[in-house]
Amino acid sequence: MPDDLRLATEVRALTGTSTVAAPAPIPPPAHPLRSVVVVGAGLAGTQTVAALRAQGFDGRVTLVGREALDPYDRPPLSKHLFDHPEPTWLADELGADVHALADDVLRPVTAQRLTVEAAGAVVATSSGEVRADAVVLATGSHAVRPAGWGAAVTLHTADDAARLRDRLRRGRRLVVVGAGWIGAEVAGVAAAEGVHVTVVEAATTPLGVALGARVGDLTTGWYAAAGVELVTGGQVVAVAQDGVRLADGRHLAADVVLAAVGARPETAWLDGVLPRDPDGSLRVDTGHGVVGAPGHLRAVGDIARRWSPRHGWVGGGHWDGALRGPAVAVTALLGGGPPADPAPYVFSTQLGHDLTLYGQAGAGDELVLRGDPDAGDGWGALWFSAPDPGDAAVAASGGGADGRALTAVLAVDRPRDVAAARRLFTGPHLPRLHPEVAADGARSLRDAVVA
Repeated sequence: MPDDLRLATEVRALTGTSTVAAPAPIPPPAHPLRSVVVVGAGLAGTQTVAALRAQGFDGRVTLVGREALDPYDRPPLSKHLFDHPEPTWLADELGADVHALADDVLRPVTAQRLTVEAAGAVVATSSGEVRADAVVLATGSHAVRPAGWGAAVTLHTADDAARLRDRLRRGRRLVVVGAGWIGAEVAGVAAAEGVHVTVVEAATTPLGVALGARVGDLTTGWYAAAGVELVTGGQVVAVAQDGVRLADGRHLAADVVLAAVGARPETAWLDGVLPRDPDGSLRVDTGHGVVGAPGHLRAVGDIARRWSPRHGWVGGGHWDGALRGPAVAVTALLGGGPPADPAPYVFSTQLGHDLTLYGQAGAGDELVLRGDPDAGDGWGALWFSAPDPGDAAVAASGGGADGRALTAVLAVDRPRDVAAARRLFTGPHLPRLHPEVAADGARSLRDAVVA
C-alpha cells in the first residue's frame, strides 16, 4: 500500500465513531488571562481573534501568520480557480478584520518553537519571541508532495492557485494525481475551461477514502460526462515535467502535474512539545483543550482532532470545523458554559454535482443508499451504526421499533435533504431512523425519524 493511502487509512480509522473512552475535560486556566497569542492567520486563526473579542476578552491579542497576505478563504482556490482569481478576503466574507480586532498582526512570520510554562507560554518565531498567558494553535495544514515529485505543483495557498491558473490554458494537458475532494474540484473547473484533464487515483474508486468504495464508485461516471479521463488503480511511480509514469509502464503526458494526494497538519514545529497523532494532528477535548497539555493551550482548525460525544474522534481539515471550532475553544478558554458539539460537515462542488456530508461514518457502519443514483434527480447515502450482533430480531427488521442510530448523511444534488440532515445532528445524541423508510428518496428524512 502506498504511504499516502496507508496514512489516509490510519486517519480514517482514528476519526470514525469510536468506543474509546472520552478524554477527561480540560479545565480553563486558573491564572487570569490578559494576553493571548493566536498562531496561524487562516480561517481558524481569524475566527479565534473574532471570538475572543465577541466574547468580551479585552486583553492583548497577537496574531502570528506565515503568509504575507491578509487572511483569505481557501475553498474558492479550487472551486473557483478560474472565475474568482482574486483571494476571497475574510474581512469581506465574514466581517472579521484582524487589523481592527488584534493588537498585533505579525506576518509573514513563522512559528518555530513553543515553550509551555505553568502560567503561560512562549512562541519563538522568525521575528522574535512572543509571550502570552494563553496560546491558541491554528497553524492549519500543508499540501502533501511525495518525495521525488518535485515537478508536481500543489494547491493550498493563494500563491499556489495563481501559479496553477497561469500555467493552465485551453488545450493544455493537466494530470491530477488524486481523486479526492480537491482533485475532483480542480478537474471539473479545468475541463470546463478547455484544459485536457486526466485524473489518476491509486484506489479503485474516486473518494474511496472519504466515502467508501461503494459510494465512490457512483461518482465514476461523472468524470467522462465532464470531459475528464479517469484512471483508477493507477500507482504513480515517477513524476516529471512532461507527465507521470505509472507502475504498469504507462506514461501520461502533461504540461502540468497537480499532486492532490492530501494535506497534513502543520505541527512539525511542535514535535517533542505536545503529543501528536501519526498524521501530526493534536487531539483535543470538547473545548479544544490539547490532550496532555495545560488548559491555557487550545488547538483549532486543521490541526485539531476533536472529541465529539456523538461521533467520537473528529478529524480536522474541513472548512466548517475551522469556522465554528474557534468560538467553542474561546468559550472554554475563558471559562464559559458547556461546549457545543458541532456536527462534522463537508461541502463540495465537483464535476457538475453538489455534495453535502453531515456527520461521520464509522468503519463498521452499514451503508444504505437513498433514492436512485441513476434517476437523475439526486440521491443520497446514509450510514447506520451496526446493530448488536446478538440482536437478530433488530437486524432482521431493518432497525426495529427503536430504529437505528444514524452516523452520517450524504446528499448529492438533493438540497431538500441538506437542511433535514443538518437538523438531525443538532441533539446531544445520534438521531435514530428507520433505515427502510430513509432509503425511500420520495419521502422526507423526517418521516424516518423515530418518534
